[in-house]
Amino acid sequence: MRTRLLAAVVAIALSVPAFAEAPADWQREFPNTDFSRASVPFDEIDFDGARRDTIPPIHDPQYIPAAEATDIGPLEPVIGVVVDGDARAYPLRIMLWHEIVNDTVGGVPVLVSYCPLCTSGVVFDRRVGDQTLTFGNTGRIRHFDMVMYDHETESWWQQFSGGAIVGDLTGAEMKLVPSRLESLTQFRKRAPDGLVLVPNDPDARPYGTTPYARMERGDFPEAAALQGLPSGVRPLDYAVIVDERAWPLKRLMEETEIAESDLILTWGAGRNSLHDSVVIADGRDLGNVVVRDASGAEVAHDVAFAFAFSAFVPDGTWMTGE
Repeated sequence: MRTRLLAAVVAIALSVPAFAEAPADWQREFPNTDFSRASVPFDEIDFDGARRDTIPPIHDPQYIPAAEATDIGPLEPVIGVVVDGDARAYPLRIMLWHEIVNDTVGGVPVLVSYCPLCTSGVVFDRRVGDQTLTFGNTGRIRHFDMVMYDHETESWWQQFSGGAIVGDLTGAEMKLVPSRLESLTQFRKRAPDGLVLVPNDPDARPYGTTPYARMERGDFPEAAALQGLPSGVRPLDYAVIVDERAWPLKRLMEETEIAESDLILTWGAGRNSLHDSVVIADGRDLGNVVVRDASGAEVAHDVAFAFAFSAFVPDGTWMTGE
């Protein structure tokens, strides 16, 4: 996914000298990061009020059977992952407060990631080269997307792309693991014996509510300034993203099925928005998206705000149907 972006990252890392010296506070927080290696200008990386791991990742995930997950609304959104019959659901009511889960699913070490500012929620294989990496949150963002770091080298990684942008591993990339942004009900239907993530401490955060209520109704001019968007697509419209292509979610909702570019995208009602109501279970219906190839195999994809695709894949193609 995002193959052109990651190829560009590698090319830049090999051909462009280091950028201006990293800010002193970065170097104090990350003394083991090699800031002389970077593939993006440091002035694109912003401080969003958090520091290293003040948004705490989950390293010891706890689960209950899906049938017993009665404290979560049936249409609340989860990131659903199935690997070799091992099915896990990661509710966004938890992910928005933690953003990162280091886990193993079906024997595969995975990074489950979610950035609520751009709504990108994707799963990666944590194995890079001969290392299995463990991830944390730098507390920084780039183009309103979370910048992560790995414990092993303290390299910095872009959540949206899964590519390393600063440090020893600059230019490296993680492999996407297919996942779905779906309702708990949909997850139960396809994985009745699956497991659902629960908070390690139920009182640690106001789980079930969101500070991002009504965000999707705004204009977000800062994000709109990042890159141009096609006519009729707002920065905070949702898009279904596969590699270098993006389909406006509103188009898919109208057509319910789109067969294009050797892919079949389908939509069905019944999933709450995280960015609509303070109580997530009261959020408007954004529906469930599935992406498959011509053989019927699931295809890794993302459902994120439109501005994120334009910012990180500026040469990508908008599949507007026109």
